Amino acid sequence: MSLMHEIFDAFDDAGDFRTIGAGHYNSFYQVTKLATNAIASVGCNMASLIESLGLSNGMPETTVDQRLASLWFAVSIKPIDWEMPAIWDAIAGDYQAKDGWIKLHTNLPHHRAVVCNVLGVEADRATVKAAVLTWSKDYLEQAIVSEGGVAAAMRTRGEWSKHPQGQTVSTEPLIHWFDARDRNIKDWQPTVQKPLKGLRILDLTRVLAGPVATRILAGFGADVLRIDPPDWEEDNVVPDITLGKRCARLDLKNARDKEAFRTLLLKADILVHGYRHGALDGLGFSEEERRAIKPDLIEVSLNAYGWVGPWIKRRGFDSLVQMSSGIAAAGMDWARAAKPTPLPVQALDHATGYLMAAAVIKSLDNHTRGNKSANARLSLARTAELLMNYEQNEKSNDVLNGPCDNDYSLEIEQNSWGQTRRLMPSLTVGETKLDWPGPACALGSNEPDW
Repeated sequence: MSLMHEIFDAFDDAGDFRTIGAGHYNSFYQVTKLATNAIASVGCNMASLIESLGLSNGMPETTVDQRLASLWFAVSIKPIDWEMPAIWDAIAGDYQAKDGWIKLHTNLPHHRAVVCNVLGVEADRATVKAAVLTWSKDYLEQAIVSEGGVAAAMRTRGEWSKHPQGQTVSTEPLIHWFDARDRNIKDWQPTVQKPLKGLRILDLTRVLAGPVATRILAGFGADVLRIDPPDWEEDNVVPDITLGKRCARLDLKNARDKEAFRTLLLKADILVHGYRHGALDGLGFSEEERRAIKPDLIEVSLNAYGWVGPWIKRRGFDSLVQMSSGIAAAGMDWARAAKPTPLPVQALDHATGYLMAAAVIKSLDNHTRGNKSANARLSLARTAELLMNYEQNEKSNDVLNGPCDNDYSLEIEQNSWGQTRRLMPSLTVGETKLDWPGPACALGSNEPDW
């Protein structure tokens, strides 16, 4: 089975699309094929939806530009008169322990504080490096996670396949469909230019897969409202991933804001969230409560390490899952490097994001065809499992080099930060082209209402 067929089997759809463009990332795994096929899954499901809505004569053709698809898996913008903040903080990164490597993820202040407290040091890279060398990687990982921090010891694929969580994830479907039922969707006003026009998507996602999902859904005409807690910031990614959205703030621990959120949920058609398993329950919005508020709500959700198993509640990010699952170790061997070698881009985040968007569209298509529409759950770890089945067979001289790839196909965007070059869309579906209603915006720049 090919990577393409494994993705499209998750949607019970063979998929049919045309690929244009050239170039790929050099990696031990087929990152460019993952990018092309994940974005194609959005397009093919959209083509089916456009047909079922009666917006075209037959199934429109899906076309994916391979080069652009790959570049959207990196960064879609290049600032002109301003600069993006650094992706990582001063002490985040890979460290050698007594018996191997561990990645410390310290971009958030409270995560950095946990690492420093566990190690008993100040936030200084040299001091942290010396302290980590005194620990076993597994013990340090567990100590940090137990205190609410985030870290991942590097494991080989063989070690991950024997790990209880690795064994569990390997048995999960790429997309877990559940709660299939009839729904009533109001105020949907689809057009061939904006097939998702009138649909309200409540976005409770943060770095990075969920925002990728809602970004492309906004490009098809959905009204995406992102909600963040007070004081939450993601300066190093927000200009890239809030394209076409509105962003507001609510404190779901505050009674008044909880009531405001309840009102938003009541009027939403789709909820996309990346809260860890059970986290919304603690805020008073369990699955049962959400269904009571809005019985017709379609939900697509994300968890880092899967939806069953001992790590079901573990915090995680793309870079950590690459360390845990064997990707960074395989890359290190392949590159003959002296340290962990991750994928050239955060491919797990991006691929999972596009699969989440495709799941939303598939559920809408089922509804439009008179079938029951289901909710969906995905995870970064399961996407990693998919990718690790497909090693790179050959290298090319036409290698992609990272953000925006020498200004290839860039448009000018004026956003909250200044003038910006933005990549052209990688996907077209017949006459339907991605077209965002507005530029990227800062978090909290809108009111929390529809």
